[in-house]
Amino acid sequence: VTVLTGAGISAESGVPTFKEWREWSAMLTTPEAFAANPSMVWEFYHYRRCIVSKAVPNAGHYAITALEKRCEQQGKEFKLLTQNVDGLHSRAGTKSVEELHGSMWKTRCCTCDQVLQNFDMPICAALDGKGCPDPSAYDANIPRLQLPRCRSCNGLLRPHVVWFGESLDLGVMERAHESLRRCDLLLVAGTSAVVQPAAGFIPLVKGGGGAVAEFNLEETPASRYCRQVLSSFSVSLL
Repeated sequence: VTVLTGAGISAESGVPTFKEWREWSAMLTTPEAFAANPSMVWEFYHYRRCIVSKAVPNAGHYAITALEKRCEQQGKEFKLLTQNVDGLHSRAGTKSVEELHGSMWKTRCCTCDQVLQNFDMPICAALDGKGCPDPSAYDANIPRLQLPRCRSCNGLLRPHVVWFGESLDLGVMERAHESLRRCDLLLVAGTSAVVQPAAGFIPLVKGGGGAVAEFNLEETPASRYCRQVLSSFSVSLL
């Protein structure tokens, strides 16, 4: 059993979906944006970390954790592939998680490439109280030396997330594709699965003879490829 989740599953926890983040995301989630203005990018991620730190896993997260435990009890393989960077699946207790787009709770050094978990709030003193989403207020122009720094080499840290124009981690993708090639059932929850690489997951499972079930608020372009589609529209018909 493989589960694929996206931003929709965290919406009930109060975490904005991509559509709600779109104005900021388009400007601040590229390597070029970080190179030009790391202060502004870190303000954006500090603001996101503040929101997510106050969020708690919801029933959807716990349902997936319960499914993982049931699979373990029945001797079945389980893998969760998430496009989310909020860490709520792990906080709900799911163990076999591949974070396709990285995690806002990890940092990567721009100099030595060391990746570490970091739950410090704020992540550095200069970001305390910064990150107001008002476009006229969120650029504090924090000097680079006051932004998060690597404890090993003092290099500038960046969020360990996949930005537009970057490739996903090869190890993560290899493990994801292995679970998809082997799975008998793929559950798609809280994502339209139209952006690569997730857009190729459903055809990969169906090509291997597996079944796909979709759980979303509304039908998506992927719905026609699914054996079962559970949406708010279909529930209302029931």
